[in-house]
Amino acid sequence: MKGFDKGLEYHKLRVYKSKENLPKEEQLAYKIAKMVCDDVKISKEVENMVINRIIDNASVAIASLERSPVANARAMAVNHPRHDNKGATIFGMPNNKKFHAEWAAWANCTAVRELDYHDTFLAADYSHPADSIPAVLAVAQQLEKSGKDLLKGIVTSYELHVNLVKAICLHEHKIDHVAHLCPAQAAGICAMLNLDIDTTYQAIQQALHVSISTRQSRKGEISSWKAYVPAHGAKLAIEAVDRAMRGEGAPSPIYEGEDSVLAWILDGPESDYLVPLPSIGNEKKAILETYTKEHSAEYQSQALIDMAFRMREHITDFSLIKNILIETSHHTHYVIGTGAQDPQKMDPKASRETLDHSIMYIFAVALLDGRWHHIDSYTRAKAQNPETISIWHKISTVEKPYWTKAYHEKDPNKKVFGGKVIITMNDGTTIEDEIKRANAHPSGARPFVRENYIEKFDMLTNQLITNEERNRFIGLVENLKNLSSEEVKEINVQVANLSNSTLDSVGIF
Repeated sequence: MKGFDKGLEYHKLRVYKSKENLPKEEQLAYKIAKMVCDDVKISKEVENMVINRIIDNASVAIASLERSPVANARAMAVNHPRHDNKGATIFGMPNNKKFHAEWAAWANCTAVRELDYHDTFLAADYSHPADSIPAVLAVAQQLEKSGKDLLKGIVTSYELHVNLVKAICLHEHKIDHVAHLCPAQAAGICAMLNLDIDTTYQAIQQALHVSISTRQSRKGEISSWKAYVPAHGAKLAIEAVDRAMRGEGAPSPIYEGEDSVLAWILDGPESDYLVPLPSIGNEKKAILETYTKEHSAEYQSQALIDMAFRMREHITDFSLIKNILIETSHHTHYVIGTGAQDPQKMDPKASRETLDHSIMYIFAVALLDGRWHHIDSYTRAKAQNPETISIWHKISTVEKPYWTKAYHEKDPNKKVFGGKVIITMNDGTTIEDEIKRANAHPSGARPFVRENYIEKFDMLTNQLITNEERNRFIGLVENLKNLSSEEVKEINVQVANLSNSTLDSVGIF
């Protein structure tokens, strides 16, 4: 059936009993494979956005290299070197050192994800589509693909990821969003390698089958595993594609089967989803619906951080605040608000990962400081400061139908992720404001363009890399489509004196 958006076709998805014998051509995984293998022209606008996101990924990855989860991921990866110059690079390390693609992807995905500071897409579910880039890039480097091939792979991974997130909600079933990410990572690799439809079909099914995990990774006391989730998906995706290329099959039909994902993981036998995919011959442009972060925090807090900056201008004495109410969407209230009913979100001893998912903490610090910093805003001293705690514990959230409806708008130009804030002072006076989108959002007050992505890169890396390395990397990436396979191997940011960059014997590897 034709969908709401030009160029998209909507595919009805339900559970089939085994005796119904659903033909593979009618299965969602096969329809995905056909889309993946459809070699369509890539517009300049899409190409430019891919370049922006490669730069964005690198900036947040380099800024996180010495953080424990990233250093540990790298330490594991360097124990899997390649000596034939056909491996992949690891963020921060010299370009002449190569590692097995799945382990390079493991280290690089963790680095990209650690600060929760890169791109996002929110709809029926949550996603960080740029989590696919390190997986696709690692395989491109190992198999000596060109910049044009890499571009095609990244565009395809975004296309599948965004459209799955539009259609299928995982979190309401307490399933983590890697179940959409891993098939997208596999899709991007298959597209880049120009694999046939049947091989791609098997790879997509394998990737989904092995990537189901629970949402406890984002509940309660959130651990460093949150940073590793896309890395885990990347390894699973690379291995799934490898098996499919060798002729191995997968559980089928992976979505619609009687004992498969819809039947037991999602809505059960009554499942009734409409999954959009670009019809054959139509451009893959879903990346243009995604947006990056100006602030290192959960995306649903981005607009509220911007609003906290302007609301603080109306407050002369923060000790006179009686309470703060944030009216917002269902997702914001129940995921990072008081609706989650997680006491950890109000705990001064909580982990950085937990504080990053507490809009109460985030709004309090943004209100008090008038700035947001990927390190300073999360320090133990900041979280345990009595003034922080006083404001933090006066904040609550509530869901309002308007914000929930606006969050789920089909038209990306109408979709909003903000809220209304009511600050009540001890004397009964109130300060009210509302915001629909973050300033950096494509429809926000100051939409991010190339200049902003490079400014973010410079801000996060200028104390870590040389100016020569900065110029080399930016210049290389901005010429993405024309890069040779040898130049693709150089898409990495090298850092001098990087720790955890030699073989160790701390763990098993």
